Amino acid sequence: MSTDHPSSSASSYPSSDASRFHLSLPKRAVFAVPDGAGVGIACRSGSVWVTLDRDLRDIVLAPGERFEGTDHRRVLVSALEASCITVSHAQAAAIALPRRARTRSPWRLLPHGLSPA
Repeated sequence: MSTDHPSSSASSYPSSDASRFHLSLPKRAVFAVPDGAGVGIACRSGSVWVTLDRDLRDIVLAPGERFEGTDHRRVLVSALEASCITVSHAQAAAIALPRRARTRSPWRLLPHGLSPA
């Protein structure tokens, strides 16, 4: 579980459903969902502001309210006060490595089509 705000101390609580988790966000913490399609954000306590990339709407959730993502966009959840949210159906983010980090193994002998194994 990660947050975009370095001073936030988000924590998750075990849930009986593997596709859902609970998250506590201190005031001004930001939680990012890289792909919001099909992701649900439910406010359990506090108040959160939900923003989507390239979307002009302001979505503020109070306790008991829910947002359901429909588009493949990044979703940011900002805690307007100390809050608890439930996130459902979020997929793990895959981050591409920089080109220079993809080096060939020194054990591969490509010019000869050989390898040590």
